[in-house]
Amino acid sequence: MKMRAGAAPRDAHSLRRYRPWFYAAAAYNLVWGSLVVLFPALLFRVLGVEAPSVLPLWQVVGMFVLVYAPAYWWAGRLPERHVHLVLIGLLGKLLGPLGFAWAAASGQLPLAFGWTIVTNDLIWWPAFGMYVRDAARDAGGWAVLLRGGDAGA
Repeated sequence: MKMRAGAAPRDAHSLRRYRPWFYAAAAYNLVWGSLVVLFPALLFRVLGVEAPSVLPLWQVVGMFVLVYAPAYWWAGRLPERHVHLVLIGLLGKLLGPLGFAWAAASGQLPLAFGWTIVTNDLIWWPAFGMYVRDAARDAGGWAVLLRGGDAGA
């Protein structure tokens, strides 16, 4: 394992403590994405919000969430080898709330829709953020990780 100068030596297997989070994320994405694809108006009914006339576009959102399920499952199985999948997931979990804030501020989405941001994004920030931080440390720093280095390298 490459170490950044001044970094404390770490066990490459320390990333395994995040496994339960990734398995939970995989299950969540499987269920949430499947429900949106199969029953696109359901969430709108639950939130008491009028469903858009373009429900097929909402189903595409469900499909995007759904395809993250196997990525998080793989990250749970081998967390030291799939850092970049989680990093991409975290990026989506950061950009999703920004997009929601913009859409809510411009009146394109009701505030009630923010509950999807809580469950799809915000609750995952601490675990995903700490995992990526630890993986960057294990890879030898952010520059190495962002160039494609693995935490188990």
